[in-house]
Amino acid sequence: MAPRKSFRIGRVRGDLRSSVWYLTYHDQGRRHRPRVGPDQQTARQLAAQINGQLETGAPAALSFEPILIGELQQRWLDHHEQVLRSSVHTISRYRTASAHLLRFIAGTGCTSSTAQFRTTHAEQFVRWLRTIRVTPNGHPNSQKRPLLDKGIKYILQCCRSLFQFAIRRRHLSPYAENPFTALDLDRIPVENSRRVVIFTADQERAFLEACDSWQFPLFLTLMLTGLRPGELTHLLLPDDLDLDEAVLRVRNKPELGWQVKTRNERTIPLIGPLVDALRSTLGSRCQGPVFRRRRFSREQPLLPNAGPGSMEREINSRIALAEAEAGAVLSRQDRLRIARTVWRDAGMVKSEQIRKEFMRLTRTIGLPHMTAPKSLRHLFATCLQDANVDPLIRCELMGHTTGTNSAASHGLGMTANYTQTRFETKRRQLEQALLPRPAVEVARARTDNGVRRSPANSN
Repeated sequence: MAPRKSFRIGRVRGDLRSSVWYLTYHDQGRRHRPRVGPDQQTARQLAAQINGQLETGAPAALSFEPILIGELQQRWLDHHEQVLRSSVHTISRYRTASAHLLRFIAGTGCTSSTAQFRTTHAEQFVRWLRTIRVTPNGHPNSQKRPLLDKGIKYILQCCRSLFQFAIRRRHLSPYAENPFTALDLDRIPVENSRRVVIFTADQERAFLEACDSWQFPLFLTLMLTGLRPGELTHLLLPDDLDLDEAVLRVRNKPELGWQVKTRNERTIPLIGPLVDALRSTLGSRCQGPVFRRRRFSREQPLLPNAGPGSMEREINSRIALAEAEAGAVLSRQDRLRIARTVWRDAGMVKSEQIRKEFMRLTRTIGLPHMTAPKSLRHLFATCLQDANVDPLIRCELMGHTTGTNSAASHGLGMTANYTQTRFETKRRQLEQALLPRPAVEVARARTDNGVRRSPANSN
């Protein structure tokens, strides 16, 4: 007796075509005919599973909803905004990166449906990325250049996450592979990345000696604490800086529209010369941003006594006024924009201004190729390494993750979860690393001698 070439289980029919079994069923008014394979028993098991899901109204195991990639991007970004609550800056980076894929689709006539986008299209996208030119950091007046390898990898990683989201939401066929996973992104080499350059001991001394009285405490703090520029600009008196206890606290301030990049708060001990320099700079001031714009060394900002409480009340007042005028609830991005206006009126110096001042100083000492103040954070981390500071303490001082997810970065794994670092140990190791540095020598000399340069032109 010849084997049967078809079967039916409830609402699902199985058919044998050229030694391959196919299932046929209707779900939500659409006909589906997925390919199963040569094994009849596997086909019958899958048909029974799908029939049970159809009878209960659950999504069938092999059903999916193809959508346009542009719509997929919007759903993905909305998921990060409304569900995961990723930071506004992170969502902005995701939007910019995935926008390259939309431009590629629009410009080349490539398929725009998730159901038809294949690995071959992803490979074409990589080739296209290597031909375009962009402005660094999005500055419209900058000279355009090709994308660096690191930037290309980041774009592809974002697109991989985008399509992984599509798989979880059944926007790709159950048998379809993530087209960007098939590219094996981890094997793409980074050959043209920008090399990180840090000061030598003589360059560190020359840099600080070239600082005027406004620049000196700012860059000395970056050198001796490893703060990110954005963290430095959002330090508030008296909550974040305690000179009597010689500690600096990096805290999230969601009520003031700002959070640490990694959301990891930390407390950093301050060595004596830095405390003396900050005390001399701040004088009797006990409220507002620790570092204010140049002109506020001679005059008061619009919000002269801006403590955390008064700033929060001002932000809420401005948001309420804006919502009353708009007749609608403001988005998170609009709320953060209003919060930035309050920080501005309190006198906060912008991160971009720190970068400009850094570039002026590096040009002065003959190092025009050094343009990123973040190199001072690299210098801080390198000094901790040179002094053999405990790896866990290095992670804590830098504000990096110290849990099991970061085992590859510090090699401690679960030990990090059991270890509680004493603050005295952290201070002792930090002082051992920083006290021999030229920056400390210059700080002591300027504080002891009272040598101060006049501030440059107001900004």
